[in-house]
Amino acid sequence: MPFNRLILIGFILVVIGAVLPFLIVMRILPSNFTVNILAYATSTLGIFLGVIGVAMYVGEERRKRKDDYDDHWDDR
Repeated sequence: MPFNRLILIGFILVVIGAVLPFLIVMRILPSNFTVNILAYATSTLGIFLGVIGVAMYVGEERRKRKDDYDDHWDDR
């Protein structure tokens, strides 16, 4: 899966994980165990997916720069 898709899914999950407690506090959603666990799980999973996506992006960019650096010295 491409890193940008992971970051986007992670962002959406974190937003859902932040909106659900807000809706619970505003008494739009009932505060029960299932909704609370769902809010916690979406937020946590979103953070993990976002961090993995950013790590994949950084790794890819480092690999590109290393290849460019090696190509630069091979030309001489």
